[in-house]
Amino acid sequence: MLSVNNLSVYFTGKYLFDNVSFLINERDRVGLVGKNGAGKTTLLRIINGEQMPETGTISKSSDLSIGYLAQDMISTGVDTIFNEALKAFDHALSLKAEAEEISKQLTERDDYHSAQYLSLIQRLNDCNEHFALLGGNNMEGDTEKVLLGLGFSSFDFKRKITEFSGGWKMRVELAKLLLKKPDLLLLDEPTNHLDIESIQWLEEYLQSFSGAVILVSHDRAFLDNISTRTIEITLGKIYDFKCSYSEYVDQRAELLEQQLAAYSNQQKQIADIERFIERFRYKATKSRQVQSRVKMLEKVDRIEVENIDKSSIHFKFPPAPSSGRVVVEAVALTKYYGHKRIFENVDFAIEKNDFIAFVGKNGEGKTTMAKVIVEDLEHTGECKLGYNVKIGYYAQNQAEMLNPDYTVFETIDEIAVGDMRPKVRNILGSFLFSGEDIDKKVKVLSGGEKSRLALARLLLEPVNLLVLDEPTNHLDMMSKDILKNALLMFDGTLIVVSHDRDFLQGLTQKVFEFKDGTVKQHLGDVYDFLEKRKIQNLDQLSAQNLKSGAKSAVEQVSNNKLHYEKRKLFEKELRKVTSKIEKTEEMINKLESEIAGIDKMLADPLQYKNVLDDRALYNRYNSLKKELEDLMNTWEEQHLQAESMKESNKF
Repeated sequence: MLSVNNLSVYFTGKYLFDNVSFLINERDRVGLVGKNGAGKTTLLRIINGEQMPETGTISKSSDLSIGYLAQDMISTGVDTIFNEALKAFDHALSLKAEAEEISKQLTERDDYHSAQYLSLIQRLNDCNEHFALLGGNNMEGDTEKVLLGLGFSSFDFKRKITEFSGGWKMRVELAKLLLKKPDLLLLDEPTNHLDIESIQWLEEYLQSFSGAVILVSHDRAFLDNISTRTIEITLGKIYDFKCSYSEYVDQRAELLEQQLAAYSNQQKQIADIERFIERFRYKATKSRQVQSRVKMLEKVDRIEVENIDKSSIHFKFPPAPSSGRVVVEAVALTKYYGHKRIFENVDFAIEKNDFIAFVGKNGEGKTTMAKVIVEDLEHTGECKLGYNVKIGYYAQNQAEMLNPDYTVFETIDEIAVGDMRPKVRNILGSFLFSGEDIDKKVKVLSGGEKSRLALARLLLEPVNLLVLDEPTNHLDMMSKDILKNALLMFDGTLIVVSHDRDFLQGLTQKVFEFKDGTVKQHLGDVYDFLEKRKIQNLDQLSAQNLKSGAKSAVEQVSNNKLHYEKRKLFEKELRKVTSKIEKTEEMINKLESEIAGIDKMLADPLQYKNVLDDRALYNRYNSLKKELEDLMNTWEEQHLQAESMKESNKF
């Protein structure tokens, strides 16, 4: 289908690609991976013909069609959303226009037997046949399906594309690419501007796509669900793995281990040869052997091992100050922008140590709700913060809000006060800013560097409520993992807006779903929520099918199966609560044991000398008693939750 032959690209003093070759076959699903700057986007541009390599060629058939979604693609359309997407069928539309013009001419002529008349009829037939072959008869239906799948509503179809943000414009460009159905799709970070539902729809579309796909993405779940082959670019070379991304990570680790062993053995052999040469260099009786080893050394094909960049942000959040039990409470909360309803009559309570994910389609109000909580954005109804709540906020555009004329150091130093002033350089070092980096102006930083700098500002003051809006944008996979681990150890309350399923998995225990102006709460993490939604969709399908009498396989899902799925989901959620109860009981037992030990000491001061004057021991004792009281309250709440679940889910 497409062949990359001996490709070389020289950039900033080194080879991005050095004589690399590989094949792309029909229906390949390739995940293209590598460190930032490895050359992934450059390779896509070369395959698309936008950039020429130093040496090498791209071989492809003359009729191979390629569709390329660039990371920074800008839409210049001014038409309505629907008409702009229809431009994917430009050839079919021109045939339709030609056919309409020919039909008009035929109605105006009466020379039915002339050669020109017969020629027009023949051309009309050709146009209609070619139009049907290009999918023209279904183009409006296909366009509607793709636009709905990518998150547009039917109401949006007649709106001008200029009314939408850059992210939504990007979706229109993606829709046009999908509708063109090229033989090879090149997608550079296609999920950056999509919500979870749209990402899932795109996954299903690409899985059944008839052509080949080469995909660059930092979304691990998306890569795993699409790719069946992974090509890694590193040190100017290509490593080709016939597996998904997660399998590639395991295989790559094994390969690196083998490389290190071979490299170590070769280095030992080289050292032995060099020692021999050095030892006998000036002995005439050994000159022949020395020359032989010099030539041997020159012929050695030296093994090169990738210098793995293990640098990644490493940090932990400061201990959270104590807050009241209820952190945020909303009653009849309503927000309109002009006449546009964002959400209405929303009630919820966020309690201390809740970890909550805000999910839903773009434009449903997730970011607006975050701003209402953080900035007290104008609204009706009530949204109250609890006692002693201190907020740390990472906005979706936080990186762009940094002063471009400040240096990295000045950006942090301007808000560091008190004890944090001496720690500024250490904090910056934790986020990979060291040496000359701290004197760089913000305006010259990359998107990832700006995001890291914006995250670093969150460490300057202890907070007990973190509100993070799309914090993983521009972060590589390793940095996302570090951030997730730091959040898991955060001892406050977390609200996170994200469409990255891998990042959210296991991080939050509640999901707030924003949909149609409402906010619905779900227990569990993002995959529990998605599984529950799947069952709800089956319920809806079943109800519709009973009403319509449809006979398809999906429509005949039995009540027994639905009952089984619901029970399985309930048991899974109940096991989670039971597990929490067991962990709480373990902690209670440990605390009671430690308290009993101190009680024994206090009861016998003669045996434990100076115990009555040990102020630290008394402080520890009181702290343990308070911690035990809190845990007992938690244990009681967990039991009530379990009982409530059992009562409301009787089968």
